[in-house]
Amino acid sequence: MPEMQGRLVHVMGPSGAGKDTLLDYARARVDPAAVIFAHRFITRPAESSGENHITLSEPEFLARRESGLFALTWHSHGFWYGISAEIDLWLERGFAVVVSGSRAAWPLAKARYPNLLGLMIDAPAEIRAARLMARGREDERAIRARLDRDVSLPLEELHLLCNDGPIAVAGEALVKFLHEAAARPSI
Repeated sequence: MPEMQGRLVHVMGPSGAGKDTLLDYARARVDPAAVIFAHRFITRPAESSGENHITLSEPEFLARRESGLFALTWHSHGFWYGISAEIDLWLERGFAVVVSGSRAAWPLAKARYPNLLGLMIDAPAEIRAARLMARGREDERAIRARLDRDVSLPLEELHLLCNDGPIAVAGEALVKFLHEAAARPSI
């Protein structure tokens, strides 16, 4: 793999933490000449999520994965998720690249990109539950399964961002974090 000049930022957090909302907030406020947000490819229909993702059928997804077109893939909540290999080109060119990742995919991302920055967005369980109910995408049983999902991570390797108040508070903290990531050398 060619030398990466940029920084990969792997943003993750439990369902309902507000990750997509904060990423949308930051996307509108960072310098697009320094920070690029990667789209996710997901085997979930586009109309079922507020996230601007690229929908693939499972056979399409698996064929692309087998062809090496993804930098990262993982399976969660019954769907396949992938980040396109184009992020490697962006990193080679010196961009800070933000991916909406997964806690379960963190070890894979860390193995492939040893210098990446991990950002864990979280909120108290009662706030996450209310957010999941409000989005109306799943029934109570599915929401409970999301809330009960526990993924053990080495928190000492991660930056933590609590999203339990106004969007602008955590959003501005994320913008600052991404500006700093864009300014840091990858070594």
